[in-house]
Amino acid sequence: MTLDLARLAADAVLYEGYLLYPYRSTAAKNQVRWQFGVLGPPGAAEASLGEEAGLAAECLLRPDAGARWEDTAATVTVHLRFLQLQRRLAQRRSADGSHRTVEKLWSGNEHWTSWDEAVEVEHELGTFGVDALRRGVALTVAVDGGEDVEPVPGGRLLRRRWPLRAAAAVGAEEDGDLLRLRLAVTNTAAAAADRDAALRSSLIGAHLLLAAEHARFVSVIDPPEEARAAASRCRQRRCWPVLAGDGGPDGQASDVVLASPIILYDHPAVAPESVAAMFDSTEIDEILTLRVMTLTDDEKAQARATDARAAAIIDRCEQMSPAELQRLHGILREPHAASDGPVLTGDDWWAAEAAATVSPETDSVLVAGTRVGRGSPVRLRPSRRADAQDMFLAGQEATVIGVHVDLDGETHVAVTLVDDPAAELHDWYGRYLYFAPDELEPLVRAAPDSPEADQREERPS
Repeated sequence: MTLDLARLAADAVLYEGYLLYPYRSTAAKNQVRWQFGVLGPPGAAEASLGEEAGLAAECLLRPDAGARWEDTAATVTVHLRFLQLQRRLAQRRSADGSHRTVEKLWSGNEHWTSWDEAVEVEHELGTFGVDALRRGVALTVAVDGGEDVEPVPGGRLLRRRWPLRAAAAVGAEEDGDLLRLRLAVTNTAAAAADRDAALRSSLIGAHLLLAAEHARFVSVIDPPEEARAAASRCRQRRCWPVLAGDGGPDGQASDVVLASPIILYDHPAVAPESVAAMFDSTEIDEILTLRVMTLTDDEKAQARATDARAAAIIDRCEQMSPAELQRLHGILREPHAASDGPVLTGDDWWAAEAAATVSPETDSVLVAGTRVGRGSPVRLRPSRRADAQDMFLAGQEATVIGVHVDLDGETHVAVTLVDDPAAELHDWYGRYLYFAPDELEPLVRAAPDSPEADQREERPS
């Protein structure tokens, strides 16, 4: 099912940064955790004890083809997902039968540490029809605390969880032919006295999964032309909705949305070559796997004692076959699988690139009737799958450094910013920003004797 596939990407969001290489509790990078999607108790952010209490997202929904909202049976099911902190205390058994919490508990060659684990929580807020969405729905979320005891040689592991409370609101209003869906989640726990108390009552890695029936979500990142104005009116706070299911022929609609606290493109997916969750989706699996293999036996034992999920990573890397490791080394996917052209595999694409008759420093591309090449001044207008960093550059003036064509025939223009004091340095070692031609606005007109001069457009200087 589409929702099940979306959960694979959502799980990567849920555990992003949960535990990082070298997967030991003593590593400095693992002393500060829970960095994404944390909803702290009210007042925690203002008191510098934790994160803000809420998140909110707006996305667009359209009815099935030919249907009207008045007649449709469209519904939206909302899933709230997050981690609940679980404190694991290693406790040594005393002679009188009592237990004392220790940093490490040893028994022969085995040892266990005190550590903060997490429990996955998925709360289905409900399935809502169009009328209910128009009226608005207010909901409460309650997760119980609890304790579990696991006997181990020489003592026990005491796992303790604290109750969580939150409020959720779901509503919608029409925006032309579309329905603008609004969702908000707010932590409603009691105010915390310190950082530890704030973390215990926080929703960690919080995000939303939305599934539609008899309707489709429309992309707010790359909306179709008729939805651009509505998408510009959508407001997001501490998360962003991206399409997470089958996008159809144009990829601009889906029956599932993931509202993520991490910036993602539409239709995020975990690569099939990624055989284990390593809690760092910004890193390369092959590099992490090779690093794990370089750990000493003592370091691996420390990682296993830190967390059961870390132990699973160590075991998976040790059991990886040569063929599985080779798959991590890299793969070229054919973006036009339905075409009749040859599919390049292995190292063939390097040869094709070397044989291509391209020269980035002398090649040019026609943009709005103006020939743009190395040295051309342009203004940046990011639009294609632009991320936050690209959007910060909107309206900036830049200088074209080269025109590149990839193996799919797509053109990419390399530029440096005019106002960047390090522009010459970037040019020296080849670090550029890349944009599609239609994301550039030429700042000079075509030469009078150029063949495209009669097609040029007047551009502001």
